[in-house]
Amino acid sequence: MRNLIDITDLSVDEINELIEVGKDIKQNKEKYFGKCKGKQLATLFFEPSTRTRLSFESAMLSLGGSVLGFSSAASSSTAKGESIADTIKTVSSYVDIIAMRHPQEGAATIAAKATKVPIINAGDGSNRHPTQTLTDLMTIKSEKNRLSNFTIGMCGDLKYGRTVHSLVAALSRYENINYIFISPKELKMPQEVLDILKGKNIKFEEVENLEENIGKLDILYMTRVQKERFADEKEYERLKDVYILDMQKLKNAKQDLSILHPLPRVNEISEDVDNDTRACYFKQVENGKYIRMALILKLLNIAKK
Repeated sequence: MRNLIDITDLSVDEINELIEVGKDIKQNKEKYFGKCKGKQLATLFFEPSTRTRLSFESAMLSLGGSVLGFSSAASSSTAKGESIADTIKTVSSYVDIIAMRHPQEGAATIAAKATKVPIINAGDGSNRHPTQTLTDLMTIKSEKNRLSNFTIGMCGDLKYGRTVHSLVAALSRYENINYIFISPKELKMPQEVLDILKGKNIKFEEVENLEENIGKLDILYMTRVQKERFADEKEYERLKDVYILDMQKLKNAKQDLSILHPLPRVNEISEDVDNDTRACYFKQVENGKYIRMALILKLLNIAKK
């Protein structure tokens, strides 16, 4: 039995295989319906989510399986004081696979030690979000036809943004990728993430100005400043509008720039950007369903049956 807690739980070959299966599912949906007939997925979301939870549920239903679960901690027995481990031990007696989101960093690791069935980390605090990373990688591969030899800028909340932490960990295993981290000092990339790059002698830049650097980028990964991660609301209010991508800023960007965002957005990307051919974030949403279908099949050992 395998779990997916961190993107590094998968080898590069496995990631590449999942992307190819995801692309095949996208092109041949009917071929995959019924692959999970009789299987059940539990979506245990202790933290609010729209895209990730519905993406998992749509993925399992599209494979012919069924879904049960909850969408907030208040509707689970943890509201009565039950531990994460006990919840997982209980739920894994009912289903074949679990997707769990939790606001506590490390919760997915605790769950993995308690489960009887494969468990997928659907986000644990500001730590990791491996299925969003798979979604991002599938989108990059679809847009650029490669996962190497490009410059990526990550902009916004790099301190608390679990999506960028996981994406750096994944991309650090591919060749010739340049990183430009764009954030205020208060929200800069955590040292442990930078250490991944330093340990592999991979160069990166830390800058504060988006407009001065956007012209260097092949990919721009925007993130929102996450209010729910701030203990001090005044600090959030001061930083929330630091970066707003609009058409004026895109004048200096490459014509084949790919703009990604894990969503939800607040106002860090103006809506007028949505109609630009470089906007890829709603493509990401669609890709998320197909890559999660591929992952479910892999973890249930039925991908090639």
